[in-house]
Amino acid sequence: MKRWMQKLVEQINWSKTEPGYQTASDLSEGGPQLSEEMATLLFVMDVYSKHLFDMDQHPVRKSRDTFDTFARNLLEGNEAQREKTLFRFRQHFERYRIDEFSHVQKTFDDFRTIIWEFVDQLADELGDQEQSDYQIQQKLEQLKDAVEANSIVDLKNQARLFIDSYVEYQTRRDEKKTKRLESFKSNLDKVKRQLVDVSQKAQEDHLTKAANRKAFDEKVKQVTQMVGLYDKQATLLALDIDFFKNINDNYGHAVGDFILVEVVKMLKNHFSREGDFVARIGGEEFVVILPDFNIGHAVKKTEELLKKIRQEKFVQDGQTISFTVSVGIAQLLPHETPEKWLKRADEALYESKKTGRDKYTIAPHIHESVA
Repeated sequence: MKRWMQKLVEQINWSKTEPGYQTASDLSEGGPQLSEEMATLLFVMDVYSKHLFDMDQHPVRKSRDTFDTFARNLLEGNEAQREKTLFRFRQHFERYRIDEFSHVQKTFDDFRTIIWEFVDQLADELGDQEQSDYQIQQKLEQLKDAVEANSIVDLKNQARLFIDSYVEYQTRRDEKKTKRLESFKSNLDKVKRQLVDVSQKAQEDHLTKAANRKAFDEKVKQVTQMVGLYDKQATLLALDIDFFKNINDNYGHAVGDFILVEVVKMLKNHFSREGDFVARIGGEEFVVILPDFNIGHAVKKTEELLKKIRQEKFVQDGQTISFTVSVGIAQLLPHETPEKWLKRADEALYESKKTGRDKYTIAPHIHESVA
């Protein structure tokens, strides 16, 4: 079995005690063989379920359970059962994608409405100002006509009217200016808060509040560029919760979500320097970027983290849960791309999981791609 296929099945990690479930050993030691086509479909489903939108009609936890059920049925069933499962999955996925598109469109429409209201209010303010300017211009024209008419009475009347109007105009303009500036500042602050909120949500994992994959991709590019420019060091940690599927299976997704949140809290507390960066890039997969850290520093912090997690007892819904994590460590090499840097860390992580878990592995300094 190809490495990526075995990794996928190990990640699914369904218990042998439940009839019909296939584990990595079942599939690699004489058991039913998983085709590459089916493995690809399961891979797509697995990746998609890790990056779901939290929608009213499709809560993340419920959607994840649905995708898991489809995946299990595809592995368990015979050919006829798989055809039925694939048919139901196509129907479900089509409905989900339509609702997902509507959710994204509504989010964009809501934001567009906010901006439009701001622009509309600003246009009204400017329109009122133009109207006042037009009126005072009319008074000025009337005063000019009185000067040219050579009538002292008319000139006095028009001069008095113009002065009164101009004083009123200036007073009103100053008052409106003050109100307009206050309103303008208030609206700008509102739009700024909403822009920051939208930007933050776009860069934040909805469950754990860690940075998401999009934010990680941007950050890792910045770090590689800065290291290249200033000849500094940086180290990347790739982490994975060991046997996380068992936690979901034995305690439920609510407890699983609780564990994910707690892991992020521990990572942020442990890697707490201003430049340290913690992101969730998959279901139970995390990365930590450590600027100005060499391998020695990273190993020391990783050993402390493994010990801390190993000794920790997590209590939720009357259940006491303990677990471990596996880690891959990769120091950024000269002229290395973000993609290769992450791949080396991920390969080191896979080595940790393959050789016993609850440990770290240091990526080799020469990149060796593993097929």
